[in-house]
Amino acid sequence: MSKVCEICGKGPMSGRTIARRGLAKAKGGVGLKITGVNRRRFMPNLQVAKIIVKGTVKRIKICTSCLKAGKVRKA
Repeated sequence: MSKVCEICGKGPMSGRTIARRGLAKAKGGVGLKITGVNRRRFMPNLQVAKIIVKGTVKRIKICTSCLKAGKVRKA
């Protein structure tokens, strides 16, 4: 199942979670140390919506930012 918006093409993006320990230097500590880095994915907020395309009703996956912007007309 594709996780891509059919209007704007927005899809999953990659990123990281960074685990830190210690007290910041500004708070009197010796600084933050990175103890672990894990890769993660940021998924788009996709919804299945019925829209009107050339007079017919179709079901497509569309991101909420396109829905809010009014880029399609819902059936």
